[in-house]
Amino acid sequence: MELLARPARLSCADADFERAFKARLHWSADTDAAIEQRVADILADVQSRGDAAVLEYTARFDGLQAASLAELEITQDELKAAFDSLPEVQRHALQTAAARVRSYHEAQKKASGESWSYRDADGSLLGQKVTPLDRVGIYVPGGKAAYPSSVLMNAVPAHVAGVREIIMVVPTPKGERNALVLAAAHVAGVSRAFTIGGAQAVAALAYGTATVPAVDKITGPGNAYVAAAKRRVFGTVGIDMIAGPSEILVLADGSTPPDWVAMDLFSQAEHDELAQSILLCPDAAYIEAVQQAIDRLLPEMPRAEIIARSLNGRGALILTRSMEEACEISNRIAPEHLEISSNDPHRWEPLLRHAGAIFLGAFTSESLGDYCAGPNHVLPTSGTARFSSPLGVYDFQKRSSIIEVSEQGAQSLGGIAATLAYGEGLQAHARAAEMRLKP
Repeated sequence: MELLARPARLSCADADFERAFKARLHWSADTDAAIEQRVADILADVQSRGDAAVLEYTARFDGLQAASLAELEITQDELKAAFDSLPEVQRHALQTAAARVRSYHEAQKKASGESWSYRDADGSLLGQKVTPLDRVGIYVPGGKAAYPSSVLMNAVPAHVAGVREIIMVVPTPKGERNALVLAAAHVAGVSRAFTIGGAQAVAALAYGTATVPAVDKITGPGNAYVAAAKRRVFGTVGIDMIAGPSEILVLADGSTPPDWVAMDLFSQAEHDELAQSILLCPDAAYIEAVQQAIDRLLPEMPRAEIIARSLNGRGALILTRSMEEACEISNRIAPEHLEISSNDPHRWEPLLRHAGAIFLGAFTSESLGDYCAGPNHVLPTSGTARFSSPLGVYDFQKRSSIIEVSEQGAQSLGGIAATLAYGEGLQAHARAAEMRLKP
């Protein structure tokens, strides 16, 4: 039976466009109630029994037997050995990608991550102190696929920020360790690594066990159990975000080879059937050419069935009345990945307000950003780019306000503070300020 991928064909000029558009965008992030309850039980059990609970769940879910959790820790020698075992082309790719990611995040730190202060006219010192988190945990997905790029994107900015300890957890079902993942941990400077995953790994990082140290923040994507666990431990630790299915939106003016755009749509669709790939274009003939490219290229893809299910269930090829209208619709979607596939991408970029990452021009495939361009590939999904940002150095830092009021400054500020404090009914606040006033 021939495998077909038929993304929804929509037109902004159609009377029922709004209904069809919203239906295609809809995705519920609500986690199944059974998963929520199971995750709650696992978190409570790990918090109570520590290593023993983590061992039991790792044996049950990953089929990985161990007498102690220490046996599931990957030593630095093992990480180095994994790196040394790789072919030269893979070692070079890892090191080059890591260097580009590091360079980008070092520039990011210089731009926004430094402490600062100034003195006002009264001689008072005001400023901000930026300090790194002490210890973070990074979750690296494992099982169906291996993600060395996720190791780099989480560990490198943490390292650049100055985090002293980076604890990696990665599930290894049946004990199968991926050399690229371990090598990436070596290249990125991971401090400790454990072959555990799922909600039990999140619990171990959040609460700490006899073997796994408690962290200050957990970053990195995972399945529904991992997402539910991160949501529940937030407050005990920080988290980066709750990730939904991967997304790509391509704004095309018809100047890019259709095969390139089709493959870019595939690049997200191949993640899973819930991933979303959308094309916005004012040229109907070009949209048809992209559909023909989809038909021609799909049989060549090893993950063709997943791509087809994704495009059939959530994909869309949308005919707009202009590129300006395409930009307006893009802002409504606020996609994770946004490609401006145009001869003049800088003409349209100023019109785009909401996106996790913006890829300018036909040669900038989203996949380059996933692996080695430099900016982080951990991005907001499901429309959250309207109010959130990519993972960065700032996620591994915190800010403390610095205040040093001079004697002269206390005279001018004291009366103001006392007046406001009395107005709030907080007499001790007011008196504390007044005691510093000269008679």
